[in-house]
Amino acid sequence: MIAIVFLLTLVGLMVGMSFMGIGPDTNLIGEVLLLVGLFLVFFGAGIYVGAALGVLGLIIGFAFSDRPFWTFIGQTVWNPSSSFVLVAVPLFLLMGEILLRSGLSERLYRSLNVWLDRLPGGLLHTNIAASGVFSAISGSSVATAATMGSVALPFFKGSRYDPKMVLGSLAAGGALGNLIPPGITFIIYGLITETSVGALYLAAVGPSILVVLLFVLVILWKARGAAPIIDKDAPRLPLREKLRSLVDLMPTAILILIVLGTIYGGLATATESAALGVIGAMVFAAIEGRLSFRMLNASAEATARNTALIGLILFGAYVLNYVFVGLGVPQALAKLVSEMPLPPWAIMLLIIGFYLALGTFMEGFSMVVTTIPVIFPVVIALGYDAVWFGVIVTMLVEIALVSPPDGTVLYVLQGMRRDGGPITDVFAGVMPFVLVYIFAVILLMWFPQLALWLPKAVQ
Repeated sequence: MIAIVFLLTLVGLMVGMSFMGIGPDTNLIGEVLLLVGLFLVFFGAGIYVGAALGVLGLIIGFAFSDRPFWTFIGQTVWNPSSSFVLVAVPLFLLMGEILLRSGLSERLYRSLNVWLDRLPGGLLHTNIAASGVFSAISGSSVATAATMGSVALPFFKGSRYDPKMVLGSLAAGGALGNLIPPGITFIIYGLITETSVGALYLAAVGPSILVVLLFVLVILWKARGAAPIIDKDAPRLPLREKLRSLVDLMPTAILILIVLGTIYGGLATATESAALGVIGAMVFAAIEGRLSFRMLNASAEATARNTALIGLILFGAYVLNYVFVGLGVPQALAKLVSEMPLPPWAIMLLIIGFYLALGTFMEGFSMVVTTIPVIFPVVIALGYDAVWFGVIVTMLVEIALVSPPDGTVLYVLQGMRRDGGPITDVFAGVMPFVLVYIFAVILLMWFPQLALWLPKAVQ
């Protein structure tokens, strides 16, 4: 509802400034009003996001485009579908599926638990740490939440941990999936805005560390006083056993080195490193004795389903974006914002607020491909860095994925529960993490060097 009010307020500003002679012309305002009206009708009717975007683009294209439909639709859909950068998306998804089915993710969780279970908050820290490490090879928040949820929830059965905090920490850990390189959102953002994916990955390192530390502080604060540790009276593991458990971390560490090391070292593109990661995951699955045609087939089927969903949304959004550009909406908004009597930081806060509101009812990936072509020219006109804004957008997408009432990650975890508890447990548990994540976004806005120092250092 807040996002709708934001859109209508923006249109109202356009109307007022148009009458004063400093905004877009009234014809464009009418077209934008029609576009917003159809947008609200389509999404309010519950039409699937990809279909809604594509059909909306076709309707507006037939109504206002001067070019024949068959000319622009072919070019518009072909460009992203033939992009070499976009091939990294299914490859990262496939790598995550292979790791899940080979049992490596469970070994990762058990190994980290050996080192973290005695901290105040115990297994909750393991949830964050394991999710963060797995994010460095999966690139997907939903995949991270689903994998870590399936591995971690059995550990808490019969324990004295608060179920709300258990689910909240798993949701927060899942939210790291897109922020920690090699996040898929960075690939999509780089494709749309023609920004270097490697620079985006470098810029995400500082904010990723910041968010993880904030999540750890939330758990420590919640666990103050009486730390919920399972089997407190059990004997401590000797250092030799803890060091031996590090062997279970080796496959994941090697895959991270392959994927991120080749990107940061300039040895491979994101797509090439993703392909190397898939090969590495298959090798480790073979070592574990889990590599089989049935396992690869199941991994490929899951990857194909997820890739098809992402592809439909992306292609529909590209059609709609073509119409946006043809109508001059991005240019008009950039002009409108540049003439508003507000400092750039205030306008940036409005943009962040818009994304936070939009994320309460719109899926994060759809939010990126729908809004970036319109918002990006505005941000650049304000003088902000494209790489920095890519990190901000990715963090806002992550917040959307764990924001009640429509966060995708929340429903993934709820579907994995076997206790029959209400989804309000997930909502309540994740809210402290959502609040500190928003705080991290504000910090990054005031201190952009948290993201930009590393890309500049390696230039």
